[in-house]
Amino acid sequence: MAGGTKTGREDRARGRVALARDRMAAVLAARSRPATGFVSQPEPRTIGSHARGKQLIAGNFLFAGYLIEGRGLSIWDLATPDPSFEEALHGCAWLDDLAAVGDRAARERAQKWIFDWITRFGRGKGPGWTPDLTGRRLIRLINHALLLLNGQERAAADAFFRSLGQQTIFLAKRWRSASPGLPRFEALTGLIYAGLALTGMERYAGPAATALAAECADQIDAEGGIPTRNPEDLLEVFTLLTWAAAALRSAGRTPAPAHLEAIARIAPTLRALRHADGGLARFHGGGRGLEGRLDQALAASEVRGPLPEGLAMGFARLHAGRATLIVDAAAPPQGAASANAHASTLAFELTSGRRPLIVNCGSGAIFGRDWHRAGRATASHSTLAIDGFSSSRLGPERMLGRGPRAYFETTPTEVWARPEGDPARHRLFGHNGYVTTHGMTHVRELELSPDGRVLRGEDTLGAMTGADRRSFEQIFEREGLRGIPFKIRFHLHPEADARLDMGGAAVSIALKSGEIWVFRHDGTADLTLEPSVYLDAGRLRPRASLQIVLSARVLDYACQIGWTFAKAQDTPAAIRDTRIDGPDSDL
Repeated sequence: MAGGTKTGREDRARGRVALARDRMAAVLAARSRPATGFVSQPEPRTIGSHARGKQLIAGNFLFAGYLIEGRGLSIWDLATPDPSFEEALHGCAWLDDLAAVGDRAARERAQKWIFDWITRFGRGKGPGWTPDLTGRRLIRLINHALLLLNGQERAAADAFFRSLGQQTIFLAKRWRSASPGLPRFEALTGLIYAGLALTGMERYAGPAATALAAECADQIDAEGGIPTRNPEDLLEVFTLLTWAAAALRSAGRTPAPAHLEAIARIAPTLRALRHADGGLARFHGGGRGLEGRLDQALAASEVRGPLPEGLAMGFARLHAGRATLIVDAAAPPQGAASANAHASTLAFELTSGRRPLIVNCGSGAIFGRDWHRAGRATASHSTLAIDGFSSSRLGPERMLGRGPRAYFETTPTEVWARPEGDPARHRLFGHNGYVTTHGMTHVRELELSPDGRVLRGEDTLGAMTGADRRSFEQIFEREGLRGIPFKIRFHLHPEADARLDMGGAAVSIALKSGEIWVFRHDGTADLTLEPSVYLDAGRLRPRASLQIVLSARVLDYACQIGWTFAKAQDTPAAIRDTRIDGPDSDL
């Protein structure tokens, strides 16, 4: 097991040291002088799900892909099946869902579970005393203070404020130990919230705001991207920055220039990563984003302007008519940022109006380690893959935080995206991720028609240099002259109804909007319609779906396959396709 290597032992040792320091800081914070109230009345900003809130009230606890039925149980009495489930409990983001319901039953659950947490864990005990979870929890406790304190006696209110003060002091001491990226942004935003809102904690707000600005300068690149290249992570960071800026302004303070500049850089990048249906492209462990979160964050930022030219965080956007297509046109993240990254180079997603058509399978992290690893493979994305290989290869698992993660050891060293005419509709892409194993380069050309009704594609897998051809010849001889087998996959959204047509030469795809799309190819490959899965964080289990698969072999240095998706029938004029099928329908 890789955990026995020197690197694995060092990772575990660092984790144990960080945990011990968190515990010591938490115990010391519990002895500190508490806050006594709010400087100003906080305004709720977080968005929850009414459906998930109703399920919580009914005793159905769905966190991190696990469903536990515990009618009448405190949330803290649940037998936690996995550390990620436990983290979701202690982060208290579920308060947003109870607040979205807002009735008496929701208020009673929220109050009981939060005051129970204070009694059980408020003195620095339990797994919730990490900087990122504490920051996440503080934001919710402050946001929903009215809900939590409604009808409470003075002793309970004193305990509430004492706990907020202790958590603030802990964050002030330990925010630096949060991992760079989203965890540290959560910790610092929580510290700013608490420093501005709580009496006696004002001294922490200024240093936290300065530290947040420094993180913006360090973690947000010139194009408004982050190292993980995860669009949903970028949305969460953006949301935290807008919340922190609003809190500072409400307190009469001006956010630092680096803070505001980061918001201005991120906003157009997020717009470029949004499909026509309002959801984010699902790449590198990210999902579509919580319904309404992106629109709210963009509105709060007050940043206007056109979409960025060129790539946005390594992604290319093609759009015309009702169609949007987003392509992963860069190598996966490197180093620690690759802990949840996917081998998705040159994969794309296609949406028509409000209906996703071509997707990637998504992150399987919430369904366990095997699904997590499977979701990261190239075969789980809508692109070309040599049989048995991914364009980037994972190394052995190492410890990261509280669980093992596998980082990419090899990735494409060259990835390109070139305009071919109008870059909004026609691009040429390529990567050399298979050169080291097979001497093969993948080149993909994509073109949207001006009305967005036809997507033309051409995939080439070939040996481009003399050295690559020699590698191919060796493999060709070793494999008994059978060539290099590969597949081009197009994963369909679960709501798309597909069937083979024209005697197996085409695939007809019906969307719920009434649109009919037809997939055809040039006959070079074998066409099949096969089972697939759609990995959605809001569901109890992976959703069954289908994938279009083109199978072929490289027999003579290169193989080129042309294909098209063409709209055969448009949305009926009398139908307005406004309904979005959210994850709550499966609860």
